Amino acid sequence: MGMSPGAYLKRGKGMDIYHTVVACSMGRLLVAATDRGICSVKLGGSDLELEENLQAEFPSANHKPNGGHLAIWTAEILSYLDGEKTGLDLPVDIQATDFQQQVWQRLRTIPYGETRTYQEVAQMLGKDDASRAVGTACGANPVALVIPCHRVLRKDGGLGGYAWGLKRKKSLLAMEQAID
Repeated sequence: MGMSPGAYLKRGKGMDIYHTVVACSMGRLLVAATDRGICSVKLGGSDLELEENLQAEFPSANHKPNGGHLAIWTAEILSYLDGEKTGLDLPVDIQATDFQQQVWQRLRTIPYGETRTYQEVAQMLGKDDASRAVGTACGANPVALVIPCHRVLRKDGGLGGYAWGLKRKKSLLAMEQAID
């Protein structure tokens, strides 16, 4: 799916990671990427909070403002958040277990404006008893929005969790008209 396990385990040592933080309808948006693809998308309230989070994830990387395809990819994500795009087909450079890769690939197939439950995603993978593991994989998603984990709900229709807050999850779903 992207980044080598060695590079990730070395916390980005020797890697160039470009990043930018911009205003968006959800507060502040951080997009970070290598030359191969997006490695992090985060939503938050302040630039400092988001940059510290990225630094903690990749403390050994060479962090650089902007560069590569970052401006183009950020514009695509902003266009999605503004309701101008219904999907994001962007390259990612992330490290994941085999199970996480399977879950994240399934999440990318959930159509805009639709949701699935954690249980339904587990069933799509042929692992009926893995709904909690699906939730854990959603929570570990480093590229929110590009991999739309916000489209996964609890079996009872509840929002479940979202790394960037339930208010943002609800707003994203409302934007996509998946909920009222």
